[in-house]
Amino acid sequence: MVKHQPLQVYEKQVFVSFVTGIYGCRWKRYQRSQDDSSRWECTWFVILCTSFLLLLFWAYFWLVAQNDFNDFNWSVYNRSGEWKDETIPILASTTVGFTYITFLLILALFHISLGQQLNLYWIHKIGVLATLLTTISGVVSVDDIWGDEWEILLVSLQSTAPFLHIGALATVTAISWLMAGYVVRRDRSNFQMMVLLLYVTLLLAVYLAPLTFTCPCIMDRHSLKPRPDITGRRGAPMLAPENTLVSFNRALQQGASSLEADVTISMDGVPFLMRDRTLRRTTNVRKIFPARQFDDACFFNWTEIRSLNAGQWFLQTDPYWTVETLTTRDRNRIGNQTVCSLMEMLRLVAKANSSALLNIHRPPPEHPRSRSWFMDTLWAVQKAGISQKRVTWTPDTDRGRVRGLQQSTSEKLTVTEMRRRGITSLTLHYSKANHRDIQEYLSNNVSITVYPVNEPWLYSILWCSGVTSVSSDAPQVLRKVPYPIWLMSQTSYNFIWISSDLVSLAIIIGIFCFQKWRMSEMQSYNPEQIMLSAVVPRSSRDVNIMKEKLIFSELDNGLSCREELSLYPEDNYATYSHGGLSR
Repeated sequence: MVKHQPLQVYEKQVFVSFVTGIYGCRWKRYQRSQDDSSRWECTWFVILCTSFLLLLFWAYFWLVAQNDFNDFNWSVYNRSGEWKDETIPILASTTVGFTYITFLLILALFHISLGQQLNLYWIHKIGVLATLLTTISGVVSVDDIWGDEWEILLVSLQSTAPFLHIGALATVTAISWLMAGYVVRRDRSNFQMMVLLLYVTLLLAVYLAPLTFTCPCIMDRHSLKPRPDITGRRGAPMLAPENTLVSFNRALQQGASSLEADVTISMDGVPFLMRDRTLRRTTNVRKIFPARQFDDACFFNWTEIRSLNAGQWFLQTDPYWTVETLTTRDRNRIGNQTVCSLMEMLRLVAKANSSALLNIHRPPPEHPRSRSWFMDTLWAVQKAGISQKRVTWTPDTDRGRVRGLQQSTSEKLTVTEMRRRGITSLTLHYSKANHRDIQEYLSNNVSITVYPVNEPWLYSILWCSGVTSVSSDAPQVLRKVPYPIWLMSQTSYNFIWISSDLVSLAIIIGIFCFQKWRMSEMQSYNPEQIMLSAVVPRSSRDVNIMKEKLIFSELDNGLSCREELSLYPEDNYATYSHGGLSR
């Protein structure tokens, strides 16, 4: 008697080969398996998911931290002594790593949805581990150099939370396909129930997350306050060298209503504009006074300071990648800039009918003007011919001796304390200016200037909060924001939120029902029907026909090997004889 193994028909599985080949270097059919993945491979899948989540957090951080790239480079400069745009390699490596990990995670999810065994190739394991360790080291380094910047994540949620919620809804809804396929199996276990419980908990958390949102731009558009004024922080430092006359002129041209500058007192009592402790970064002091390049800027006299060039560094280092946009005339003008005095800056402010915000660096005790620095500053203000009401004084010292100037502070104080000190305005970092405090200050007629504001999203949420003015390194960017990026009423957002949740819930219920029906159909399918379906004629264009295998065995009554076996073509079998194969 002859036993026939039915004709085996294999469909081309190009997509499966692509997925398993790239993920685990298993390009051939015999290399693949639909068995459960080993614990080792499941561990690598967890590591891959962890790497993705960490990189997602890391990429989001750098996306919103663009507002403070200038401060980051300045922090690195204060440690290394060399000015370079350190954000470029960070952004490049983050983009490459995030793309790579995301691609591997998508392939892994396809493995799960197709029922294929996970088997990450060893080269990818090295890549995943290297990416994870690099990201962790980056997080630790940023925490050491720029630890205060983490607060921007919470600030950014005031603008991005509604959109992140929609993204999270789409993600948990898509995951329900895999979750349903895993849970509706016949052989259920306690672990499956625990996974399902965790998924339901996550789902409820995402559905109810908007209850915790504080978004200033969810408001009635009729309650929107006037557009905040823009203060040119050190002028327009992205378009010209900071704290120079050309930079202040550029800021005024870009719509800045006031100018902010850092004031240092020279050895002979001349207030001049300099942000850094030394002159190394923004002048050619290395060339003119090489032996004194590390000395404090305040220990130079005005004649020495005036002999330095304050514009060539901008053209040579191109700190904001904007030099190519300058005309030849602009480059020549920038290249001839010198250090600007406070008097020159205030005269420009008076001529433009603008106002000034002064951040004065008090000289150290050993400085010859350590006791008269405020008088030197007042003398410069008076000689510039500007109204004192247009000049805001930010230092917290000697307020009793400074009369006539507008009093401001960068310290977050209560309204009662501000009144006691005679302070009429606040200059706060954006991380300290939350929506509730802003409303309290405004209700007590305290004006607020928030710094640094360089990105439209941050400008928009401060606008919705009612801030009166912002201090920016990029007035040319904020000038192009005539209205908040997004603004909607509470009713409209509630409708979007609830309808999105309901649509997601309906899709998830439908997916679970479909997977349950699909699993019941598979369980009720007769194995003999599956065997017979393998011999149904198929187009040679779509399938590859494997050679038929015949298994010969003799029963107790026996058969002669000379007997012919006649198989009918209409049953998709070939005809065999002792001599060979006939068709």
